[in-house]
Amino acid sequence: MKKNLISIIILALLIVNIVLTSVMMFSVMSTNKKTANLVTDIASAISLELGEEEEGEPAEVIPMEDTQTYTIADLRILLKKAEPSAEGETDPDDHYALLNVTLSMNSKHKDYKTYSDLSTREDLIKGQINDVVSQYTLDQAKESNQQIEDEILNKIQTLFDSDFIFDVTLSSYLYQ
Repeated sequence: MKKNLISIIILALLIVNIVLTSVMMFSVMSTNKKTANLVTDIASAISLELGEEEEGEPAEVIPMEDTQTYTIADLRILLKKAEPSAEGETDPDDHYALLNVTLSMNSKHKDYKTYSDLSTREDLIKGQINDVVSQYTLDQAKESNQQIEDEILNKIQTLFDSDFIFDVTLSSYLYQ
């Protein structure tokens, strides 16, 4: 008789435990949902959403199977002359950047089919690259490869009025 009574008490406690756990879970879930919404509202108000670039655009990750590349090899670009030093000396030599530029394109982008043959527009692209790189002196160019890549990307995206080209890489560069 004692075993049956203990079994009944255990069963009753088990049912009470399940009921209290479910009540607690529903109350915590609703509170958690409200907290998540509040954090999202605050983050959007101060523009700190995760996965955003500096401009506030969501960073899109393009899978490798959707990435096509186009390389413009052996560009030789005259760099800007350096300002005279404190002693008034100037460098009489011309300095050049020897670059290989690789453009990464999203093959799933709506504009890819229209512009995918970049060989017909290579001279336009070279002009944009030349405009950007020629603004830098030898020392500036050596220090700011990422900035140069970003500026080239912006110029090319503006040229095509599209962002199907999503990355520019200076695959090999030599400044002399």
